[in-house]
Amino acid sequence: MSCYEIEALRLGLMNVLGTEDDHARQHAEQELEGHMTGPIEALAGAETLAAIERHLDAALVDLEEEIAATPEDDSEYDYLRGRLVAVRDAERAVSRITMQGEDVLAGLGEAHDVLHEAFPVDE
Repeated sequence: MSCYEIEALRLGLMNVLGTEDDHARQHAEQELEGHMTGPIEALAGAETLAAIERHLDAALVDLEEEIAATPEDDSEYDYLRGRLVAVRDAERAVSRITMQGEDVLAGLGEAHDVLHEAFPVDE
């Protein structure tokens, strides 16, 4: 069993962050072998945080549907529910990254405005 959503998320974040860890990338790609379709494939190839959030949400919908279709007495049922918890936690982590990035941008804009107020430029 594998956490396809988590491995795809790792690949997407490596893309966004410019991570060049070939070993980690190869490991994630091996985990996803045969499962690179739909939201998982899109998530693994995401190049922006907005794309990651969108594709992760779609992957969650698919996972929830898989859980709903799995009988509770199936040996995989508890694992699937655990995977759902882990993916929802990852979704919140990505949301925090996005909010923090937006805060940094806002702070840079404020710093820029303060500099122009302190040192006006005559044009």
